[in-house]
Amino acid sequence: MNARIRRQLAARKRRIEKRLDKTKFGSECPVFSASNIHYEIADRTRAISAGGIGMIHQVTRRLGLDEAINRQLNVFKIYLPYSESDHVLNMAYNLLAGGTCLEHLELRRNDEVYLDALGAQRIPDPTTAGDFCRRFSERTIVKLMDIFNEARLKVWSQQPDSFFDEAVIDADGTMVETTGQCKEGMDINHKGQWGYHPLLVSLANTAEPLYIVNRSGNRPSHEQADVYLDQAVALCRQQAFARSRCGATRTSPKRKSWMVGTKTGCNSCSASTRCPTSINSRKTCH
Repeated sequence: MNARIRRQLAARKRRIEKRLDKTKFGSECPVFSASNIHYEIADRTRAISAGGIGMIHQVTRRLGLDEAINRQLNVFKIYLPYSESDHVLNMAYNLLAGGTCLEHLELRRNDEVYLDALGAQRIPDPTTAGDFCRRFSERTIVKLMDIFNEARLKVWSQQPDSFFDEAVIDADGTMVETTGQCKEGMDINHKGQWGYHPLLVSLANTAEPLYIVNRSGNRPSHEQADVYLDQAVALCRQQAFARSRCGATRTSPKRKSWMVGTKTGCNSCSASTRCPTSINSRKTCH
């Protein structure tokens, strides 16, 4: 940030602080008194609601996430004209810009400033994005999560040493109801609710989702949890966390947790084998 922008922001902050000063309140009542408002369209200056989208895209490129998606995902044989990363980032940026479904991509497509911020002539429309989603199988979904986690390691490597004192890994199953009647994989649970029962494995330290597994609504909470807890612990070991703690949900009063070794510890400890000894910072367990 240059000095001119810093001065402008400081001046704006002083003005708003002056307006919010309780000791200098105006005499007008009611306070909403505007009566003659004019709207103009500037020729050169344009605004965008998702102001940080360009910076987020620069972070994505610096991490090499877009190149990794195109190199490893291999959903398309040829690009006409969109690549795998174009589709994945298109849906991610739509969420960050306030969208909640694929249909909101049409709003992004018609926002010239949004397109210019990403350096794109155009982006995939909702129909094309839906076709891309239907090309995925369980294998490609897991592969995409692994690609995200590879980029995540680069972000973790830039954190201070205190970040690696302990990794708290949570696993949580939540019932997601749906009103659909013919959706693939949906089922009814013991409470009579129709929908899905996804499993979320996350790093509680930063609330980062590491793995998400979709399951039918009638599946138990623990199904496949051991598999993805093992993978989450292995991911933390790659960054030499001093210790990892796995358990159920953070909100559960009956949470069971156990300590697992990192790559600096013994090979006998894993997420599915409870280590009887608490592991001190970066020491070998026995």
